[in-house]
Amino acid sequence: MALKPLSINPLPSPLPLKKLIGPSFIFLGLGLGSGEIILWPYLTANFGMGIIWAALLGITFQFFMNMEIERYALVHGESVFVGLARKLKYISFWFLLSTFIPWIWPGIIASSAKLFGATVGITDTTYLTIILLIVIGLILSLGPVLYKTVESFQKILISIGVPTIFGLSVILADKTDFTALAKGTVGIGDGYMFFPEGIVMASFLAAFAYAGAGGNLNLAQSFYVREKGYGMGKYAGRITSLFTGKGEEVSLTGSRFEVNSESLISFKQWWRNINIEHFVIFWITGGITIALLGLLSYTTVFGLEGNKQGIGFVINEGKVIGEKLFPFAGTFFLIVGGLMLFGTQLTVFDATSRILSENIVISLHQKLSERNIPKVYYIVLWLQILAGIVILLLGFTEPLALLVTAAMLNAVAMFVHIGLTLWLNSTSLDKPLRPSLVRKSAMLLAFLFYGGFSAFVVYDRFIK
Repeated sequence: MALKPLSINPLPSPLPLKKLIGPSFIFLGLGLGSGEIILWPYLTANFGMGIIWAALLGITFQFFMNMEIERYALVHGESVFVGLARKLKYISFWFLLSTFIPWIWPGIIASSAKLFGATVGITDTTYLTIILLIVIGLILSLGPVLYKTVESFQKILISIGVPTIFGLSVILADKTDFTALAKGTVGIGDGYMFFPEGIVMASFLAAFAYAGAGGNLNLAQSFYVREKGYGMGKYAGRITSLFTGKGEEVSLTGSRFEVNSESLISFKQWWRNINIEHFVIFWITGGITIALLGLLSYTTVFGLEGNKQGIGFVINEGKVIGEKLFPFAGTFFLIVGGLMLFGTQLTVFDATSRILSENIVISLHQKLSERNIPKVYYIVLWLQILAGIVILLLGFTEPLALLVTAAMLNAVAMFVHIGLTLWLNSTSLDKPLRPSLVRKSAMLLAFLFYGGFSAFVVYDRFIK
């Protein structure tokens, strides 16, 4: 497949920090809905705060990998997928498989439906889950500019969800709970260090993979960088609705800038600003929220019966919050949790549809042009929704099992894309624009960590 070579354009002037805010909200929302609301609180509800160190390590790894993904898009104005396709002929087929298979499991939206159902006394939420899937499809299909729809949706949900979690945690936790949290950040648990006896490593790996976005979704950061107009992404078009949007020319391939003293100064300012944006919104806000959600679970339901039964522990949290404060507080907690999970599933569908549509066009470049990307996007969006509905109707309805299955597969995908992204940035970018030794070391450590844990879980569950 022959991709058009990178054209040459001037590097746009760096935008002020306040105009860069946006893409990190999307990734924060991706993390808050899966790992932070379900998987990490599930572990702290059952094993205490001594495992929270891994959540903070996971989101730190994801900060570094997200920034390397942003680096490539900032410099070349195209996605990592296109960059890798220039070097590896059939890599797009790997991304198609490793995105579609892990993310068709509708565990996140099934969790959302369970929480909504608990507020009104509905126990069988299969059909409610299906309704929510269709609503998500309609929102993404009818929003005029896709990126703005997703960004605006996540900003609203996060502005409601994060203060709610912070307030409840501060009100309900006591001094000993905060002490347990502080100890947990360095791996000190109740009678154990780092790994409690009896923890299922598959569940641990699932939570670790979802301390942030997870799987190939991290690579979607390069799409959001382009559509927000970071650096050379200014020259790329945006995906707009086929029904309500004004069409824009979408470019699959990007452009580069001439490296000189002036452009290097500009690049360094861009790089500084986007690092600050991602550090504050994704790492600090995300890290604090992971810790507080784990603390809230520990404070309210640690040691109670039923914590190991699916996502029942979250419903138990709502009951305890209602008993300790007032009844509506517990209901409000479940509603906020359900909304955040709904927003996460919406953003997941957006990210996976972008990944799938771009890699389909790359794979079939002789038959499909760049102009087909919006149409392919909406086709694969609704195919994923249909696949989720089929899975639910076949009886795979337990949210936690679906989440763990998806997260295990996504951990393997992360191991692969971390190595590929580091290789791409170290070989395709001009030397002054390549990652520093510190960044390379962080990426290499993440690569070894995800690879080692993935290999262990595969051996433990399928070979041993």
